Amino acid sequence: MLTLPMLIGAFYIGRSVVEIALLISVCVLVLLAEVINTAIEVVVDRISLEHNELSGFAKDLGSLAVLISLGLAGLVWGMVIFDRFIK
Repeated sequence: MLTLPMLIGAFYIGRSVVEIALLISVCVLVLLAEVINTAIEVVVDRISLEHNELSGFAKDLGSLAVLISLGLAGLVWGMVIFDRFIK
C-alpha cells in the first residue's frame, strides 16, 4: 500500500543514483517476500486445511521472510533519511 509513495519518495530522498536504487530495491524486496509468503500459504492451504505442525512452520518462515525484508527496508530508508536530513 505504501509502495507507490515510497518509490516516488525515493527520487526525492536519494541524492545519488546508488541511494535511489537502494531505496527502490528494498521496496521491491518487500513485495517479493510478500508474494513468496502468499504462495507458501496458498500451497499449504491447497494441500490440506487440517492443522499440521510442518504446515504452520512453513507459514511462519514465510512470515519471517517478510519481517526480515521489512526490517532491512526500514534500516536502509532510515540510514538514507538520517544521512540526508539529520546528519
